[in-house]
Amino acid sequence: MAKIAIVYHSGWGHTKAIAEAVLRGVQSVRNASATLVSVDELPPADKDKGYTGRWKELDAADAIIFGAPTYMGDISAKFKEFMEHSSHIWFRQGWKDKLAGGFTNSGGLSGDKLHSMTSLVVFAGQHSMNWISQGVMPTSYRPEQPPGVNRLGSWLGVMSQSDNGPAEATPPEGDRKTAELYGQRIALAAIRWNCGVGKAN
Repeated sequence: MAKIAIVYHSGWGHTKAIAEAVLRGVQSVRNASATLVSVDELPPADKDKGYTGRWKELDAADAIIFGAPTYMGDISAKFKEFMEHSSHIWFRQGWKDKLAGGFTNSGGLSGDKLHSMTSLVVFAGQHSMNWISQGVMPTSYRPEQPPGVNRLGSWLGVMSQSDNGPAEATPPEGDRKTAELYGQRIALAAIRWNCGVGKAN
């Protein structure tokens, strides 16, 4: 069974809606399981460099998917705080060779979300993780896809956009479907990874 952890911060519920869509995508794949973990459940290490909260679920995962809103052209401060809290794991390379992916949401169609995505990729790279790209062509190139899938044309991961409304109504269905497809892609990749392909003996 491939285990996927989805770690996210959501200020207004819109990024959480995308996290839940990623979760549905993972859960649709046989032999894959996923859990949602808010950064609020990941406190900093204690004075002995030990971790409490739900950090062990990240350590046990085969893949970790990172999700944060884009505020002022980069990931939210709360998510950056989680990244910095992971420094003791980084030092011992505790997440080395896990799979990684990411998603972000903002109010603007652009909002400089690409900057947020590259921040997540660099973070995963520092942990020596293996990044999984979006893997879905934009609807503008593949009109046979469900409407609005990858409408923002992201390649690194999921980029979504929400209007100034409740999370039940926005981001739109196409963005949520994009997130589901991404969850499926990472789940399948984690299953292949678990089969030992490319692993050292």
